[in-house]
Amino acid sequence: MPDSMARHSLSFDVEEHFQVSAFESPMRRRHWEQFESRVESNTDKLLDLLNQRGVHATFFVLGWVAERYPSLVRSIASAGHEVASHGYAHELITAQTQVAFREDVRKAKGILENILQQPVLGYRAPSFSITKDTMWAIQILVEEGYVYDSSIFPVMHDRYGVPSANPQVHQLSTQAGLLWEVPPSTVKCLGVRIPIAGGGYFRLYPYKVLRALLRKLEGEGSPLVMYLHPWEFDPDQPRMEGSMLSRIRHYLNLDKTEGRMRALLQDFSFAPIRRVFPQIVPL
Repeated sequence: MPDSMARHSLSFDVEEHFQVSAFESPMRRRHWEQFESRVESNTDKLLDLLNQRGVHATFFVLGWVAERYPSLVRSIASAGHEVASHGYAHELITAQTQVAFREDVRKAKGILENILQQPVLGYRAPSFSITKDTMWAIQILVEEGYVYDSSIFPVMHDRYGVPSANPQVHQLSTQAGLLWEVPPSTVKCLGVRIPIAGGGYFRLYPYKVLRALLRKLEGEGSPLVMYLHPWEFDPDQPRMEGSMLSRIRHYLNLDKTEGRMRALLQDFSFAPIRRVFPQIVPL
């Protein structure tokens, strides 16, 4: 199905398997360069899968990754996908000062735009870490030239989320101007809003249950905003040390991700965020 006719958006946060926030520690961060890099092979595998189905998506690429693998960024763009920013160093906004956050998103945007020679307009925070305590990040994103954000998850969660947030695509007003917000998909069941956008939830729910929930949201007239990570298509990745909860969240059903993704692409039509929501950036 042509992008212009697709009803839903699909996105991927491009980062290494060892950079996820669940396993974050100062010691591990200092040793990033020593871990086995798998982001190129995982993303190439994902690009092949999407190409087989003729589907385009939005790739939120970490600046740290783009800096080391500029050819990967060019491959994503040349395949017809939208490239957006995942920040530079995959640091939670809740752990950053406003100055550090500005430097991070500016650096990432500059690296990506230098590689692509075109504007990068979208941003997604590591682990959706724009929360009630870090809403100041919205104005900084506007000031740094971003047009839309996809970081505010309208759910209750121990690590992120703004339960009272608007679950629909909308504009946020700041003193510096407006920013479009594209929240990851949630659906209300029995009065409770639950996440169905992807990631760990994609691997946790049986696919038939997930599909039913996605159909419910689709039936309400809301375009889906789905997300995953290239490392989720890599069941053979080296295992990291961490808490039991972190290990469950990260490694649960990795061997099922690819099969479920193939089913998802069969059951729903997808395109990049900028195609599904043209009001954000008229083409």
